[in-house]
Amino acid sequence: MTTRPSPFLGMRHIALVVEKFDECERFYTHIMGMNILRRANDNLVYLSTGQDNLSLSRALGERSTSNTSVDHFGFMVESKQALQHWFEFMEVEGVTLLDQPHDHSDGARSFHCVDPEGHIVQPIYHPAIFQ
Repeated sequence: MTTRPSPFLGMRHIALVVEKFDECERFYTHIMGMNILRRANDNLVYLSTGQDNLSLSRALGERSTSNTSVDHFGFMVESKQALQHWFEFMEVEGVTLLDQPHDHSDGARSFHCVDPEGHIVQPIYHPAIFQ
């Protein structure tokens, strides 16, 4: 049996699907003090305080991922190697995996899995956080 990898470094990424996209962006930037890391497109923006990562996605049509506004949430890991170790561990443990580890356009790498309740969880390495 594969041994458990080193502990996660915290839950510092969450992705929200929101109907009031502009209002939420304004709240998180102007009220909460978050900075825009990257605007992927008109329907997706990434925000941060420097220690975390919040994704706001505009709700378009019927939500397919859940009946709440949370699309998924992420657990940060310290390296791409640690991410691969987590993927292999979860695979051996029989966790439902939704995809393989893959690179993002901003240098991050992640995969998605499902918890027993059906929440989508994203183990993720994000170089902007671990520089």
